[in-house]
Amino acid sequence: MLTAQGVVKGDRVIVYMPMIPEAAIAMLACARIGAVHSVVFGGFAAPELATRIDDAQPVALVTASGGLEPGRTVEYLPMVRDALAQSESAPATVIVKDRAQVPGAAADFGWLDWDEQTSTAEAVGPVEVAATDPLYILYTSGTTGKPKGVVRDNGGHAVALAWSMRNIYDVTPDEVWWTASDVGWVVGHSYIVYGPLLLGATTVMYEGKPVGTPDAGAFWRVIAEHGVSALFTAPTAIRAIRKADPEAAELAKYDLSRFKTLFAAGERLDPDTFAWASEKLGVPVVDHWWQTETGWAIVANLRGLEPMPLKPGTATVAVPGYDVQVVDAEGAQVPANAEGNIVVKLPMPPGTLAGLWRDEDRFRSSYLSAFPGYYLTGDSGYIDDDGYVFVLGRSDDVINVAGHRLSTGSIEAVVAAHPAVAECAVVGIHDDLKGQRPSGYVVLKSGVGISEDELRAELVAMVRETIGAVATFRDVTVVDGLPKTRSGKILRKTMRQIVDGEEYSVPSTIEDMAVLEALVEQLGH
Repeated sequence: MLTAQGVVKGDRVIVYMPMIPEAAIAMLACARIGAVHSVVFGGFAAPELATRIDDAQPVALVTASGGLEPGRTVEYLPMVRDALAQSESAPATVIVKDRAQVPGAAADFGWLDWDEQTSTAEAVGPVEVAATDPLYILYTSGTTGKPKGVVRDNGGHAVALAWSMRNIYDVTPDEVWWTASDVGWVVGHSYIVYGPLLLGATTVMYEGKPVGTPDAGAFWRVIAEHGVSALFTAPTAIRAIRKADPEAAELAKYDLSRFKTLFAAGERLDPDTFAWASEKLGVPVVDHWWQTETGWAIVANLRGLEPMPLKPGTATVAVPGYDVQVVDAEGAQVPANAEGNIVVKLPMPPGTLAGLWRDEDRFRSSYLSAFPGYYLTGDSGYIDDDGYVFVLGRSDDVINVAGHRLSTGSIEAVVAAHPAVAECAVVGIHDDLKGQRPSGYVVLKSGVGISEDELRAELVAMVRETIGAVATFRDVTVVDGLPKTRSGKILRKTMRQIVDGEEYSVPSTIEDMAVLEALVEQLGH
């Protein structure tokens, strides 16, 4: 279908799709003919789609009439129309997969219909590419202004992902693997589409939420129905299930006898969520840490190679190929257990970013110039005496309280351990006396009866006992929800700006604008 429209090796194709098989098919079709796909999360607003079109300069855009959300549908075609109108590099070809559940069709806009085009398309053979040729461009979430297009190559990417499926995730070709994410994110690229298929395993695609489609047992139902042996999801999904079903009553309805491991990544797996999932599921709960830029795990517990003891709060050790170190502001290595900037000594292993799309200067300034000879992860943390890496959060989530550098992630870990807390965020807000102080925002578990004053007193005591009086933690606000990106990351910077009364821009990746609006109203800004 693509070659019939004149798409050739090296051309870019935008894929703007919901979680339906055609999304993976479109990606793999591009890979087969040597075209470079750039998947944009389905439902992104028109201006964000337009900026990515202008940067990638695609010759074709593949989309669908829309996506399904709990209780509603999201129409894509009006957003595509508006994005094309706003773009200076609008592609001539738009192909639409019509979905009966969502209004709008290709014919309404004069575009090509997926089913009609494929019904007459002829098979084409695979096009040979160099190992170093680009496979895809993926724009990092939350970018403002000119987007950052991470470029992935073909050869190193295939080697790294096939290796990781066996050695990190302990999956074999005869097993069923499920990554509960979206093809619009790097996790979806690596572990919904390419990783399991390169291995020859079966992969599950799921269009739905951990709760609300229809209940908090949705994940357990899918695992049982398809005999899933390992699930990879974000900690926020587990917290959502726990909030709705604290005792995991839904779990008892399903046969999870073939399920052997839960993997979590995308944000820090707090010790309390780790403990809850471990207890309720009775299988290893394995945290691991990586980034859009790396494409696969930097730090992990190698379940298929040499499993190591699981410790809460850590993603375990550096994966072979990554020389992970912690350095101070001057780039000097710090001793064990001392917090600093997490960096990777160059060269990077196969599968990591080959650069940024047509922006070598930005690639160097963003990742390589801060500490010459190292890749800057942008995260802070420490390595303990056993070599376990503890990622505490983005470097800009380290706050300075009266000259003491404190990680908001370490305070969050204490707050999250309270039995009434479903999830939380701690941000550093302005303090006239101390420069900054930590402020906690807490979502309670369903059915919990505790007053805000009582909760505050207990949390203050817990932080004082665990971290010390130096944290000066005394602000606790109970909220209905925390604003997040669609990939599950809490918008801590935006929250801090709201609390401090600063101007803030809403990231294009926000999942639910209503949550942010409610927070603004509650905080009085």
